[in-house]
Amino acid sequence: MEVGMVGLGRMGGNMARRLTARGHRVVGYSRTRATVDEHVPYGVVPAYTPQELVDALTPPRVLWFMYPAGEPTEQAIFQFAEWLQAGDLIVNGANSYYRDSMRYAERLQERGIQFVDAGVSGGVWGLENGYGLMVGGAPESIERITPLLRDLAPAPDKGWVHVGPVGAGHYAKMIHNGIEYALMQAYAEGFELLRRKQEFGIDLAQVAEAWCHGTVIRSWLLELIAGFLKEDATLREVAPYVADSGEGRWTAQEAIQLGSPAPLITLALHERFRSQDEQGFQYRFLAQLRRAFGGHEVSPSRKESSR
Repeated sequence: MEVGMVGLGRMGGNMARRLTARGHRVVGYSRTRATVDEHVPYGVVPAYTPQELVDALTPPRVLWFMYPAGEPTEQAIFQFAEWLQAGDLIVNGANSYYRDSMRYAERLQERGIQFVDAGVSGGVWGLENGYGLMVGGAPESIERITPLLRDLAPAPDKGWVHVGPVGAGHYAKMIHNGIEYALMQAYAEGFELLRRKQEFGIDLAQVAEAWCHGTVIRSWLLELIAGFLKEDATLREVAPYVADSGEGRWTAQEAIQLGSPAPLITLALHERFRSQDEQGFQYRFLAQLRRAFGGHEVSPSRKESSR
């Protein structure tokens, strides 16, 4: 089938390449001409304006958006919607808040434009390995894009799921990312314990590689861990700063709203907040309080000690 891919960044560009390699006609648009041109050698039909992309597709059209979530996605969707007509279909593949996707669908429905929210997982490895896809929308909308889902997924019958109505796809992806937070935190804490037991001289890369086979904690994340530890087990060149996406926060908020305990996911999110606190006020505060009531020594800050 044919599809317009709006956004040719790391995810969108690789998805466009995967689809063209499997025989689909992909018309690609990005905000910069150079980005569009990068994908022409892979068979992507270039479009340099929204109107060019829409005109290059035969109605009823399918447009798949892979812009950053939030305002960039919302602006792009409704910018392109001005050129669309009833019967066309928009797929939002950004990591959008599920309630935003539900709101987009309501606005587009007034114009007769169908909408699917697609949670996409797979990162930079998706081009080769395929993507995990969680989609929400009406059954007839999902049926229209099934050829795309089958070829984007690791296998035609594996790795993609129609979760439910509009909003369900991004809701499932939100929970997926919350679980990811907790898994990553558990691995990080475990390997920190291995590293600190210096008397044993444990080779972290060897342990990670061994755990990838036969153990109950084997996973793709663990395979990635084994790979980067083999290159540099000290990680000295990596800043101790961990960004958090909106989905981790939304998952924690959803747990509160539903009254459903999610302590591991919430704590993993808070650990990321901890890494982002350059001032470290809480910990300086605690150290000073210990000195106030118990006379405990306080270590000088790194800035002070380096003077």
